[in-house]
Amino acid sequence: MGLWQRFTLIFRSKANKALDRAEDPRETLDYSYQRQLDLLSKVRRGVADVATSRKRVELQINQLDQQSAKLQDQAQKAISMEREDLAREALTRKSGLTTQINDLKAQHAQLQAEEEKLTLAQQRLQAKVESFRTRKETIKATYTAAEAQTRINEAFSGLGDELGDVGQAIQRAEDKTAQMQARAGAIDELIASGALEDVTGGGGDDIARELEAMSSQADVEAELAALKAGSAPPPPQAIEPAEDGGDIIATEQQKTEGNQA
Repeated sequence: MGLWQRFTLIFRSKANKALDRAEDPRETLDYSYQRQLDLLSKVRRGVADVATSRKRVELQINQLDQQSAKLQDQAQKAISMEREDLAREALTRKSGLTTQINDLKAQHAQLQAEEEKLTLAQQRLQAKVESFRTRKETIKATYTAAEAQTRINEAFSGLGDELGDVGQAIQRAEDKTAQMQARAGAIDELIASGALEDVTGGGGDDIARELEAMSSQADVEAELAALKAGSAPPPPQAIEPAEDGGDIIATEQQKTEGNQA
């Protein structure tokens, strides 16, 4: 296969696919139906023309019959008046009219046969057109339903893809939220264990830590004094809040000295 033949084949195949995409079967069916209606209309006009010609021939035959009958009467009157020459002339003209009448009758028979043939063809064509119209409407309805179903399926397919993307986005959001929650929990544990300082409490945290340290030291001293005295360690006492830090320290020192005594 030559280069030009390959190019022609490719072009025809591409053009055929483009035409298939652009072609609407409903429009094609409507166009075919319109063409059949035009053909049926032409056949009807042909039948009407033949019928008109037949009718015109019938009128001519009737006129010639009337003239022939009139010539026959004239010939009889001429014979009664002993005018044989006029009778012969009338009969001669009548003979000519008879020839014309016979020719017209033959033409009338042909036109009548043609009219009957065209009428039968018109009836058959009309039946086919009606059958095609019914089939056309059925095919159009089926095609429209199939087209609507295809669009619905395509919509559902696109919706499924979109829902899949949304599901993945939700999964990513949930994973990220869980990761942030785990990180926040780990930070809380580190703050609780003292590995990280909680800087969200403000400036009062230093005093609280100092008080806790003093309380722990007082408990240690109390337990140590109890061990020396050979008795069980007293329960830890809570530090009563004082007006300032100095009173708290003095109170703790007094309690420690009392225990030692």
